[in-house]
Amino acid sequence: MPELPEVEVVKRSLENLIVNLSIKSIEINEANLRYKVRKREINQIIGLKIKSIKRRSKYLLFFLTKGIVMIVHLGMTGKFFIVNKNKIKKKTSFYYNLDHKKDSKHNHIVFTFKNKYKLIYNDVRKFGFIKFDKSSKFEENYHLKKLGPEPLESAYNFEYFKKYIMGRNRIIKDLLMDQKFVSGIGNIYANEILFFSKVRPNRKIIELEDVEIKKILKNTKNILKKAIILGGSSIKNFSSSSGKAGSFQQYFRVYGKKGNNCSNTDCNNKIEKIVLSNRASFFCSKCQK
Repeated sequence: MPELPEVEVVKRSLENLIVNLSIKSIEINEANLRYKVRKREINQIIGLKIKSIKRRSKYLLFFLTKGIVMIVHLGMTGKFFIVNKNKIKKKTSFYYNLDHKKDSKHNHIVFTFKNKYKLIYNDVRKFGFIKFDKSSKFEENYHLKKLGPEPLESAYNFEYFKKYIMGRNRIIKDLLMDQKFVSGIGNIYANEILFFSKVRPNRKIIELEDVEIKKILKNTKNILKKAIILGGSSIKNFSSSSGKAGSFQQYFRVYGKKGNNCSNTDCNNKIEKIVLSNRASFFCSKCQK
């Protein structure tokens, strides 16, 4: 599933390509996504211009004229392609590859702009969705209103963290992935954050010392910023719509590294894997306490 850095890269790619473009037509090849795409509802944006594109957690927000916002969640396998006026297809982030033969059967929604560009929503597993709301009250939308602070914003700080965990009996990895606590962190980055913070993923939050909380906050911000700069993560090497390769996966220290030597030079331990809340968790039992 694309996490905050990958979705942020999608947002930035689309900002450079389709902001200020007007939608000429919309083709629905498959309406049955996580929520059914209703033709009458989506057709209301034909003729409208995309004013801006923002990201909230893992959601993309397309602000259109006439006070409408299109809310998109990419689910597990959702992605956007751009096809330019020369019919050349490009990617908008790094967590997927282009496969012209296989892609076409999963191209569910096609937005055509007046300059002949196309924006294609592709989703193999169809867990993503497209919804609409009034832009003036988008923050009250069901999917957005209970989200926690953005991890890169100042509201996600030591005081907030300490107050939130008071009286709660949870493990730290589950907390980091709880979108009500902090928005946008998924399994990959939770593993990496905890490794750099030297905290085991199954540690109880009530056991955390102040210095460990401060490390988690610092490493959250540093790792996500680095991932965005490097183009987001993927299991393979991909390139964006501009042709730049995403490379953060080359810097994984624990995620997917079961059985590998710990990357810390003063450690001779092997990376271990456990399952927490049905998610794979990777850690070094010597470096992480």
